[in-house]
Amino acid sequence: MELPVAAACARVAASDASALAEGIVRFAGAAPAEPAPANDETKSTTVAILCTTVDTCAPYPSRHTWSAAGCTGSNRAEVRSATGLASPAVLRSFDDDPAGTVVLPGGQRAHRDHVAQGEVIARRFEQPCDGVRSLVGNGLSNQTFISVRDGVVAVDTGECTEEMRSALDELRTVDQSPIVGVVYTHFHYVDGTAAIVTEPGNASPLPIVGHERIATNRTRASAEIGPSYARGLVEQFAIALPDAGPDGLVNVGLGHWYRNPAHAPYTRGHRPVTLPLGDGEGSFELGGTTFEWVHAPSDADDSVNFHVPSLGLCIHNSVWPTLFNVFAIRGEEYRDPRVLLTGLDRILRWSPEHLVGTHGPSISGRAQIRERVTRSRDSIQFLWDQTVRGINKGWTTDELASRVRLPAVYDGDYLTSERYGVAEHHVRQIHAGLRGWFDGDESKLFPLPPDERHARLIDGFGGRDAVRGRASDSLASGDVRWATELATWLVRSEGRTDGDRELLAACLRTVAERTPAANIRNWALTRARHLDRSGPMDRYYVHRFNPRTVGHLDTATVVSSLRVTVEPGLIAGIDHHVAFVVDGVRCGLHVRNGVAVPTDGADATSRVTMSRDVLIDVLSGRRPWSEAVRGGSIDVDGEAAMVDRIWVAFDVDGLRA
Repeated sequence: MELPVAAACARVAASDASALAEGIVRFAGAAPAEPAPANDETKSTTVAILCTTVDTCAPYPSRHTWSAAGCTGSNRAEVRSATGLASPAVLRSFDDDPAGTVVLPGGQRAHRDHVAQGEVIARRFEQPCDGVRSLVGNGLSNQTFISVRDGVVAVDTGECTEEMRSALDELRTVDQSPIVGVVYTHFHYVDGTAAIVTEPGNASPLPIVGHERIATNRTRASAEIGPSYARGLVEQFAIALPDAGPDGLVNVGLGHWYRNPAHAPYTRGHRPVTLPLGDGEGSFELGGTTFEWVHAPSDADDSVNFHVPSLGLCIHNSVWPTLFNVFAIRGEEYRDPRVLLTGLDRILRWSPEHLVGTHGPSISGRAQIRERVTRSRDSIQFLWDQTVRGINKGWTTDELASRVRLPAVYDGDYLTSERYGVAEHHVRQIHAGLRGWFDGDESKLFPLPPDERHARLIDGFGGRDAVRGRASDSLASGDVRWATELATWLVRSEGRTDGDRELLAACLRTVAERTPAANIRNWALTRARHLDRSGPMDRYYVHRFNPRTVGHLDTATVVSSLRVTVEPGLIAGIDHHVAFVVDGVRCGLHVRNGVAVPTDGADATSRVTMSRDVLIDVLSGRRPWSEAVRGGSIDVDGEAAMVDRIWVAFDVDGLRA
């Protein structure tokens, strides 16, 4: 049988190193030499090296197979083992050995398993069965089209109007039927619907089915937590990385990019749900065809899975082309594995013939779907069960992360591979979601402030020069975790130098080129470039009211979000209520006790009146508050001096100026 790539490569004997090297060269853009033909002794077992083509009917990308004849002694016996999955030599998180790092034609340095994910998500317009087409690789998500009695139903519309228009162009090469409805699986990929609305011949008004919380979740992501959410997206999805060179983008795990460069300028074209679904289950008719649905939270609490019995089809956001991301490095609300399992179990009960997801290739065949979905859901249960087992034993989060490992049975399928996030982070998130931040580690009960703790550790290790030396030596010897910790002490303490930042950046680049996980590579490279100033991220650490990101928010939500920018020491002793009247819409903030409380503006002591355009100009920094007041664009009625004093307390340059 074929072994998982990482396990097999680890077992290749020195005499078979040439075959392994040829496989690496293949990733660098050159074709490998033809493998030696298998003889009767060796043809039953092979060492698998991923190629750059994909067989969408198979559970894995297609492979170029290599003979195990070159293996000797126990290595050869291991490769020929009937199971081959008991070996601990499986890549987790990142590789201590640099041999798995490859260099692509564009100069990108990355682990071969990360590169291989690009073939799983390669662009193709699939047709898993008659009447169903799915465009994979057009953006971060798929766009799927289902033929129904009256026309076509579109599932998810991508990140922008241009992305959906590209999908429609593909559809129109094979089907001219009108779009008679849209289905949203969750709130992440719903910004291209305008392309359908503006295409002639489609239903008008357009029925749009989705969960009732989609609108709320879209607001949450761009209001109070806007800066951290945006920064997280940039870091996880490589938005600030160059296209080429050692730090260049390879893929983002679920897609080739966060947004396809061909779709610029990324015009927002969201249209709201017109047929809302709740937290239960049921059925509806769209275009003359019956759809069954069930609320199935996964990476969003508004996720819904759909079943079309007449086609044997399941549309879902539960089975991803990687191990499901319990933890997103960009920062997200807790994704409870127990809740996710209910959606996966419902897919198994539906027993579909065809499985089409929000991300990645479709899967056909009831037996294959059952086997692979079962393994996918079991991988999540394993992480939950073993994390809880460790918690009950009193293991700290660090101990959980080092002790809970997925068994090798999950290594043979990209659906359960660590090519997006990594299991050791998922178990930490499970602990945090279930038990909170405190894990019983005594030193975490009342720790020193980080800069003071790091300074004392540095002194205890003999000073900054000694720590630099140890960090450099550890990195050179492959002890990357320890090197990164030591370098972090230096950077997060007084006396940090550019050299310290560059040392930590070097540690992170080493992690990036040795990890199979897109999230880790992209985060590590983005942070490394921030540290060495080759790609500074400073603007993402400021609450910027970008007109593009807050334009769809109502005025009360925009004003309310100001409360998280308050410096409390600057409003100490103030009790003052300010009403905002913006294009006739009233809302307010009551400043008291170190907080700014959102109100409806009734009975306010002072009132400020302006247009919506002026409000956004001021908050985005395009126009200072003082200038707008002097120019008559803002009218202040009440205690103008107190209003000016209050605005100084907000971390918003336009208000302070």
